[in-house]
Amino acid sequence: MTMTLPKRVTLVEVGARDGLQNEQTPITTDIRIDLCNRLSDAGFPNVEAGSFVSPKWVPQMADTAELMGRIARRPGVIYSVLTPNLKGFEGALAARADEVVIFGAASEAFSHRNINCSIAESVARFEPVARAAKEHGMRLRASVSCAMGCPYQGEVPPAAVADIVARFADLGCDMIDIADTIGVGTPRQTQAAFEAALTVVPVARLSGHFHDTYGMALANVYASLELGVSTFHASVAGLGGCPFAKGATGNVATEDLLYMLDGLGIETGVDLAKVVAIGQWISSHIGRKAAARAGNALSARLAA
Repeated sequence: MTMTLPKRVTLVEVGARDGLQNEQTPITTDIRIDLCNRLSDAGFPNVEAGSFVSPKWVPQMADTAELMGRIARRPGVIYSVLTPNLKGFEGALAARADEVVIFGAASEAFSHRNINCSIAESVARFEPVARAAKEHGMRLRASVSCAMGCPYQGEVPPAAVADIVARFADLGCDMIDIADTIGVGTPRQTQAAFEAALTVVPVARLSGHFHDTYGMALANVYASLELGVSTFHASVAGLGGCPFAKGATGNVATEDLLYMLDGLGIETGVDLAKVVAIGQWISSHIGRKAAARAGNALSARLAA
């Protein structure tokens, strides 16, 4: 049977936020600004730039207000920030963010261990943020973490994914990310999670966010493409990890995802050669080899 895959995919580059927030080595504001500028120059339509969370919890993102004031904004590019509460939203509004991101888990165990409340309570906390975003005409995105597995409860049933997707849809979220936060998902689990979400919202409002802990991220992207999903998150050089799951790696490497999509004839509007160079550059600043296999291979071929 021949599957009809999307002809074009929208990539959300999350390396500057989701990727760098877990780095133990401090990254200067100038480097983070340079990274955001290079990413938007490479053609990404959406760059997740930072987060307005307490510096106590995420010190790497403490300079987000300064960063948002100094980046070279490209027309048409959406610059997103994570906002855990109304205070965070006010910071995002002052910084002229284009999109605010809220988050909740599909796992009750994860929600209680991570933010000390139930899923329902966590979503209720975002109601004022959602209202404020709509009042100010800002895009609102929600991320469903642990959609395919939880470090505390193990497997997460698809019905739990549908439940929180419905709650976020009720808040008026423009996009909802189905996230394999700890990278344990397989293609079958991925399709089950998305099929559950599709009973609630249309495919155009869903995106895939896959960590590569077990090497399944690209396979999970392909499984999502088969269902018509056409928006995916990726992290340049495979930056990132999950502080709640020992051994969890970063989001799927942007270079690897681009290489696969190019090979499938799927358009992204993103320049692979530029992304490879960016991946090598940022990896040199954090002092380790990039986790992008295609990126490293292409870089080595160019250097030969």
